[in-house]
Amino acid sequence: MDPDVPVVPAPQPSIFRWILGFLLVGACWGLTTPFMRRAAINYVPPSRPSLTDPNNSWLKRKVLGIFYAVIGVLSRPAYAIPLLLNVTGSVWFFILIGQAELSLTVPITNSLAFLFTVLGEWWAEKKVISRDTWIGMALVLGGIGLCVQSKTS
Repeated sequence: MDPDVPVVPAPQPSIFRWILGFLLVGACWGLTTPFMRRAAINYVPPSRPSLTDPNNSWLKRKVLGIFYAVIGVLSRPAYAIPLLLNVTGSVWFFILIGQAELSLTVPITNSLAFLFTVLGEWWAEKKVISRDTWIGMALVLGGIGLCVQSKTS
């Protein structure tokens, strides 16, 4: 690197792009969790003779049981698609923490994930959102606002 050439900092993304990034991560983490839970609960594993074979050791039966369970759940689109979206949110999160302030990124994305999880449970499981939960969600949004305000003043 030539010391005579000035280093030009990369331009910061617009506030719209930050908000969109935080919302995407929160939505990918929060909305997908109830769908993965529902798919895992509804999963009925097929019968596997190797899991009940007395000639197999206890350890081998446990390892095969875990292997078959993971393969069985991941091979179902009802679980695999939300999982893929959830992992995509994690990739976006790591991109965000490389550019945004860490003390804002972590609480904002985790708080938004909570909010989106509540909405996902309402959508996927038809759960009723209680008054106390609505109040809690409003307080979480207020807390996000206070965090952002404290960093900008």
